[in-house]
Parts: sequence; structure tokens; C-alpha cells
Amino acid sequence: MSSSFRIRRLDPAEARRAAPALAGVLLDCVAAGASVSFMADLTRDAAEAFWREVAEATDGRALLVAEDDTGVFGTVQVVPAWSPNQPHRADIAKLLVHRRGRNRGVGQALMAAAEAAARDLGRTVLMLDTITGEAGERLYARMGWVRVGEIPDFALMPDGRPAATTIFYKALG
Repeated sequence: MSSSFRIRRLDPAEARRAAPALAGVLLDCVAAGASVSFMADLTRDAAEAFWREVAEATDGRALLVAEDDTGVFGTVQVVPAWSPNQPHRADIAKLLVHRRGRNRGVGQALMAAAEAAARDLGRTVLMLDTITGEAGERLYARMGWVRVGEIPDFALMPDGRPAATTIFYKALG
């Protein structure tokens, strides 16, 4: 398989059409043990419904995907803060890479594109959380994100085990 891929932002119509492919990415990540808000019993219908909700969101979020000639295999979102006193802030959510696309620099490329999208949205402070000790934590630190701290037992892994979460932020220059 070629290692080439592209990152692009989906508009709402493209996001609706991509819901089945995005559901496949989410299902694969959950099956691989990623703690991304869903449990091991996640169904395809529920995964597609989640992505349809994302497509219909009116909060100004940016939905980015990684794709190659086979289709979508990665995604990340930039979700602007809703509160009036934080017009400069956004959260990074659901960085997901299907196992078929791992070890190709996709996570880093998606995060770089998310930072660029945040700048385009006028956001200068970004936040995210990730399971402590997982690959994401190393990626964010490598990309200059600042570790704020850790919250024990913050979320459940897909199999129900509690896991600590690490909070990061990044100020965009």
C-alpha cells in the first residue's frame, strides 16, 4: 500500500456522506482499545449516528480527515469553545487513526492540520485530553503541547477499566 495520503476539511454535506467511513474508523479504534468516549459494545448504527450529529453541528467546528486511494482512515476535530468569554479557544477532539493507517505520520499530520484550522478560525489557545501513557500523549508532547496535569480514573477504557487522563494545551503563535 502506498504511504501517501492527504488531509482535508469536510464541509457539512461531505461529512454526512463520510459518516459510514468515519464510523468504520471509530469502530476500529474502539475495537483496538482506544478510550474515545465509547465502550466496546459500540454498534455501527450508533457510530454512524455519532458522525451524523457531528456533521449537523452548528458550533463552527472543523472536521478534518486523512484519506488515501482506499478512503478515509483518520480524523480529528477542532471544536470552538462555546462560552462568550473564550472566543479565542478551541478543543481538539477525536483524533482517530484506523489501524490500517498507523505508523505513517497520520496523527502528526492531522494535528498539524488541526492547528492550522484553529488559526483559520481565529483560535489561539487549544486544549485536549488523552489517556495517560498512550501513544497520543507522546505525540502531543513531541508536537510542543504543554502537559497541564493528570486526572486519575477520568474515563473508562472500552472494556470498562478506569483510566487516567492527561490534559494538554497549546498556545498558537
